[in-house]
Amino acid sequence: MTAFADLIFPVLELAQARSVVEIGADTGGMTTLLANHCLHHGGRLTSVDPAPTPEFRMWASLNAQVRHIDLPSLDAFPELADIDAWVIDGDHNWYTVYNEITEAHRICRRDGKPLLAFFHDVSWPCARRDMYYAPERIPAEFRHPHSRNGGVTLDNPGLLENRGFRGGQNFAWADHEGGERNGVLTAIEDFMSDCQRAGREFGFAEIPGILGLGVLFDLDAPWSGAVAELLLPYHQNKLLRLVEEDRLRNSLWAHELRDAAAARSA
Repeated sequence: MTAFADLIFPVLELAQARSVVEIGADTGGMTTLLANHCLHHGGRLTSVDPAPTPEFRMWASLNAQVRHIDLPSLDAFPELADIDAWVIDGDHNWYTVYNEITEAHRICRRDGKPLLAFFHDVSWPCARRDMYYAPERIPAEFRHPHSRNGGVTLDNPGLLENRGFRGGQNFAWADHEGGERNGVLTAIEDFMSDCQRAGREFGFAEIPGILGLGVLFDLDAPWSGAVAELLLPYHQNKLLRLVEEDRLRNSLWAHELRDAAAARSA
């Protein structure tokens, strides 16, 4: 998410966001920037991650403006209130993301706040394909058949055994791309459709590049017009999409070379 800092922080400024929740801390690169923003504006950052690095845990414990919740995101929502913005970069699958947005929206409505949420991985490969860090946490009826050994490649909706981008012991891919309840972007679109049927409209910007950034915001917010104007040049930008595809193909080629070298030395 740090690659998108030059977009995320101007949006936070326009929305006058003081209290921020970050779901998915990893090593804490984006967390540090968010914590500085919250400190500067007299707010607080809440980090939600059940398995951050030990260094991150130590850092969070030493920063008074940071609260870390050591739980999976869907278990942490009962502890959250008065949130101005959500940065969601955790488990990249339909069930988790759909319920994260739904819960964030519920909390914002309860507390009288407009919804502002940022999502990573709204482009390929997670846009239309589930990825599971912990498949056992996903109810069976929402969990697609999946593999830890299969890899994803462009122009192939299935998986290739021991080829392409793959998670090994870190995560699993759904066996197939596309279809209902599959992927991060699908989850966001389904949430927006459900809200539209209930008479509530949201703006959404999809920024291609570096796996994709999504920005979802309440059109009733007083700052929504300024945010839309800022993001519009990047929304589904064709040049960014072409650059991202080229980056991905080069990265996949590098994977192929490493796999071929490993096979020769085996």
